[in-house]
Amino acid sequence: MEGSVLVGVVVALLVPFAGNTLGAALVFLLRRGMSERLSKALAGFAAGVMMAASVWSLIIPALEASEGLPVPGWLPAAAGFLAGMLLLLAVDHLTPHLHAGATEPEGPASALKKSTMMLFALAIHNLPEGMAVGVVLAGFLAGDPMISLASVVALSVGIAIQNVPEGAIVSLPLVSNGLSRPRAFAAGTLCGAVEPAGAMLMVAITGLATPILPYVLAFAAGAMVYVVVEELIPQTQQGRHTNIGTIGVAAGFVLMMVLDVALG
Repeated sequence: MEGSVLVGVVVALLVPFAGNTLGAALVFLLRRGMSERLSKALAGFAAGVMMAASVWSLIIPALEASEGLPVPGWLPAAAGFLAGMLLLLAVDHLTPHLHAGATEPEGPASALKKSTMMLFALAIHNLPEGMAVGVVLAGFLAGDPMISLASVVALSVGIAIQNVPEGAIVSLPLVSNGLSRPRAFAAGTLCGAVEPAGAMLMVAITGLATPILPYVLAFAAGAMVYVVVEELIPQTQQGRHTNIGTIGVAAGFVLMMVLDVALG
């Protein structure tokens, strides 16, 4: 069991971070930037992965973990999901940030550089993914029968796969906004460190009170769905080639579903 715990911790903390780092490294390979079609396909793919992960890796386990609690079975999942959405909504409104491809920043007025606000947007985006992996890891460490080591691996690998295009989508615009390629890579990698930090935070919170696990699982799902609806889907549906984004959503959703069902 100790070996499984070590594997779970290492995979959850390092694999998604490695995916983000690999994506950020694409700034050295894609010298001419990223085409609109590729950008939409990758954003759609990331959205599909996150939606499937929210359902199979978080919402369904939250509903199953609610069995036996002295509350209606749907309440922890519903309350946690809405809390996750509301937290990200608050962070979105209180933090100055600039999404990739956008011309106007969001949040309060700020004199920060565009590149800095783009990094804030990446950090906001990465936090829910780290939280999702962390809460599934916490369930595994707590011995929840519905969450196995394979569940941790499946979610970590799925998030890592979608982190590759996601890292590229964010790091490449940093170059066009004035950063050198090495600095854009370093900045994208540093923002990726938000994910293991978010994962450790969720492990710590859930460790304090195991009965809150279903709430926290759904909380992470709500946070991820907020990012999908607020950022990724709009990116795929602006301008031309919107069908390519939709195809990307389908591909990402199916891949994450298969990973979770096959490995979970």
